[in-house]
Amino acid sequence: MTGYRIGNQFAAHFITFAVVEWVDVFTRQDYSKIVIKSLAHCQKEKGLEIFAWCLMSNHIHLIVRSTTGDLSGTLRDFKKFTSKAIIKAINENQTESRRNWMLWIFKSAGEKNSRNQTYQFWQQNNHPKELLSNKFIDQKIDYIHNNPIEAGIVENAEDYLYSSAKDYTGLDGLLEIEFM
Repeated sequence: MTGYRIGNQFAAHFITFAVVEWVDVFTRQDYSKIVIKSLAHCQKEKGLEIFAWCLMSNHIHLIVRSTTGDLSGTLRDFKKFTSKAIIKAINENQTESRRNWMLWIFKSAGEKNSRNQTYQFWQQNNHPKELLSNKFIDQKIDYIHNNPIEAGIVENAEDYLYSSAKDYTGLDGLLEIEFM
């Protein structure tokens, strides 16, 4: 996590991961499902608590904390697993019209980064921000849930499938969340 570090490994943090070069990978449901399944796995097996989330076409916002005190490790493992799984899915998807272009971008990014062997999918920075006040928490939850509205994808936050906004209106979303 270059430049930004998670100090309190038990505290709730606002985190953003972006795809290298802001490639719009998550316009395809297959790739989005990999992220959702991985987050669910981290909840069940690694003690990740999710308070709010939103997966956009090229980035994800999360408000999370770790019950095990290893938030950095959990996020590292999540990024590593999803990187490999999504690149594999892109590579194997014979109907993906952007396959060669996306793989070229991920390979080019990986070659520039000594921490990678071949491909780089996620940008390295997560920009974690520890949530210290109710005002800041409310601001970040609103920001996360309004992201699809600001992008012109939906009119109502709860209509966006890949977000916890639905949960905050009393409906069931794709992931189990904890309310702050």
